[in-house]
Amino acid sequence: MAPGEHSLPNMFYSAVGTAMCISSANVLNQWMEVPFDAQMSRTKNRPLVRCALTPFHAFNYGVTLGAFGTGILCVKLNSLVAALGFGNIILYSFFYTASKRLHVVNTWIGAVVGAIPPMMGWAACTVYGCVNIYIPILVAKNVLHYIKGNLEDGAWLLGTLLYVWQFPHFNSLSWNLRKDYGRAGYQMMSVIDPALSKRVAIRHTLMLFPVCGLCVYCGLTEWKFLITSFAINTVLLYHSWSFFQCATKKTGRRLFFVSIIHLPALLCLLMLHKKKRKPLSLIPTTCEHEIS
Repeated sequence: MAPGEHSLPNMFYSAVGTAMCISSANVLNQWMEVPFDAQMSRTKNRPLVRCALTPFHAFNYGVTLGAFGTGILCVKLNSLVAALGFGNIILYSFFYTASKRLHVVNTWIGAVVGAIPPMMGWAACTVYGCVNIYIPILVAKNVLHYIKGNLEDGAWLLGTLLYVWQFPHFNSLSWNLRKDYGRAGYQMMSVIDPALSKRVAIRHTLMLFPVCGLCVYCGLTEWKFLITSFAINTVLLYHSWSFFQCATKKTGRRLFFVSIIHLPALLCLLMLHKKKRKPLSLIPTTCEHEIS
């Protein structure tokens, strides 16, 4: 979707680096949650729970994956992609993981984690330049300013689309797992406030309509996307409404599986109706720019 250079090496390094960052976050998450995973039927057979791996080896593996993933993104692409990848490891492994046992806000934090990868892909295409010792991820006060100044509207729109979609997807999943979550002490909406879980799912499904409209308004896609996205968003809304009206295992399972089909379909429509345009700005990530 980004207007910059679409090269196979860029796509390859983006995919490999992002996959390693994701794997790192998942490994560290499981390393931190062994006692709680053991109490859930969905997670009781994970390697650390079964003692198939030692915590020492798991921790080192997670850190190594994160270091290599961030390094690949930084050296082969640019430091902005690396900053987003590294930030996502920290956000998922420590903030999201810790908040799951403290407050229902964990779902919103987790949604931010899921929104960042498409922004990384956009940055991989639109930001160019050399890599030096100074990396923004190491200077906390500059991170938000750096990211905000180097990402275009399209990146934020794609991130918002993924952010909004995750609520009907995850809330329907967690509904059928609420007994497991409750047993392990997780503060999920489906456990703490089931009515809120249903409201949040349908509320964010409705938000998909204006976000798709903004994709057209901001010139990301042609006007036809407004019609085709409306059709598939309506299907998701129908199942969200059914879940909202009567939340059962059946309606929850249907909404979950429809959401799995909905996302790739929506992404395909975005690419199908992509508006051909020149790059809005190819931002040089030069040494001088980074130092300033």
